Amino acid sequence: MLRLFPVLLLLLFSLTAKAEIQQENDLAIEKLASGLTIPWGMTFISETKLLITQREGRLTQLDLTTGQQSTINGLPDDIRVEGQGGLFDIQTSPDFADTGWLYLSYNKDVDGQGATTLSRARLNGHKLVDWTDLIITQSRTGNQVHYGGRISFDTNGHVFLSIGDRGERDSAQNRHSHNGSILRLNLDGSVPNDNPFVGTDEALPEIWTYGHRNPQGLFYNPDTKQLWAVEHGPRGGDEINLIQPGKNYGWPVISYGKEYWAPLDVGEGTHKEGMEQPVKVYVPSIATSSLIQYRGNAIPDWQGKLLVGALKQQHLNVISLSATGEANKEDKVLRRLNGRIRNVIESPEGALLIATDSGDIYRVTSAR
Repeated sequence: MLRLFPVLLLLLFSLTAKAEIQQENDLAIEKLASGLTIPWGMTFISETKLLITQREGRLTQLDLTTGQQSTINGLPDDIRVEGQGGLFDIQTSPDFADTGWLYLSYNKDVDGQGATTLSRARLNGHKLVDWTDLIITQSRTGNQVHYGGRISFDTNGHVFLSIGDRGERDSAQNRHSHNGSILRLNLDGSVPNDNPFVGTDEALPEIWTYGHRNPQGLFYNPDTKQLWAVEHGPRGGDEINLIQPGKNYGWPVISYGKEYWAPLDVGEGTHKEGMEQPVKVYVPSIATSSLIQYRGNAIPDWQGKLLVGALKQQHLNVISLSATGEANKEDKVLRRLNGRIRNVIESPEGALLIATDSGDIYRVTSAR
């Protein structure tokens, strides 16, 4: 009987693991981790190890082979956790294999106020070292909302950072503030010479685009060389935008949303000359979070589609694009998770990893 005990344990573990895999239509859903606190950003540092930021100011490493969670030390002491603010995104640098740089965004305490900040550091064992703030953005305010904070990279040595309007609407049209903008920097934090406002007095040189409300999704597709952003509207009016340098995306002058305090349109309507139109608008709002454009093979039907997390509506929004780049169809999946989807990324093998505000991490693949 004692000799059979290890075999019985293995059988029990196998049955338990299979029970953890759910199925929704043609998708297989496997829970990888739980017990986290608003997991905001995720990035792979190897095929089996995942780093996860938690908004309350924690960084966790998840071993995907064992399920073990380990705390990563070395975060700065000045992460200001309040309202929607705290520790935000994390991404490996395009040259991570050579340099080991990790890029992180957070709400930095500056004299009792918060400013969205982009930093980088290296991982030494279970500790961050060589921490450097690359830019403390000119978004400092006492307001506790609309930080943005999503990070993405292009293939030419640039990093993008999204900034919300910080609850001060008109500042999104003030190009001498970083509020309501997407920034473009060199990997060392310096300003690229070909940024649209370099050498002018029109705007801060880091600004790539402006007129955004709260862009919490940002994704550069290296195949198409396109930068996509998704942002929260007010009451309705969430937007997916194709980001073009120097453009004005309208907030708060134009919007598809309503005021919170009355059934009135925000701003001057939905269109104005010189202001960009979104690729897709959500009315009512789904409370968008992050997005990617799927490039893998694990879910073949989704190749080329935009995947947008929904907080309020608690689903993954799958957007089909026409040959001319228009959003022509949407599907709502992963409702059975019953959670606010905060982050979605693609794993090295093409699976999706989904983080929910409930503190769970899931792997999603095709059930076929």
